[in-house]
Amino acid sequence: MRLEEILNDKKISTFRFDFFGHGESEGKFEEITTSEAVDDVLSAIQFLKESGYIKIGLVGSSFGGLASIITASKIKNLYVLALKSPVSDYESMAVEWNNKYEIKIWEEKGSIDVNGVDGERRRLNYSFYEDAIRINGYEAAKKIKIPTLIVHGEKDETVPIEQSQKTAGLIKNCRLETIKGGDHTYSKAEHFEKMLDLISRFIFEKS
Repeated sequence: MRLEEILNDKKISTFRFDFFGHGESEGKFEEITTSEAVDDVLSAIQFLKESGYIKIGLVGSSFGGLASIITASKIKNLYVLALKSPVSDYESMAVEWNNKYEIKIWEEKGSIDVNGVDGERRRLNYSFYEDAIRINGYEAAKKIKIPTLIVHGEKDETVPIEQSQKTAGLIKNCRLETIKGGDHTYSKAEHFEKMLDLISRFIFEKS
């Protein structure tokens, strides 16, 4: 990951992990929920503390961005939060979900196939939806006091930029950087480099 390399070059240690059901982590992808992801982040932070790290920051993207928002609202000893195209409120996206996946059918079947950000089709249990609509990132954002940066693409087709605009207004010490023409994955090289530069510089400034 490029961000890791940039931070490591500046002597800033990084720690990445796979969420439950992702990559090399145990569990089935279809069983993931936002609450489970938050537990994963909290466990990772606890591991770092037990390993002797004191100054800990958090970087989250998309679904992981929401998990990071909730986590940052629960603990007081993070020093910085950086979010890339974060989801803040799944409930507000429910209408679009209903058009795409038909929520009632999802509930009846127990699971459906969805398109991931990477374009891959994956099965996802209805429990994800049930959990997601109970979690409000906006309420969590009000509790965050640490320096926060949100980077969001102007043309994000997955997570509306309006979510980050609202979240930025709720976090007391937050800056929103909009990447003109950027999509959810920053597929154009210049957008990707701009995103990396904004996040890395922000972390350097606060370190």
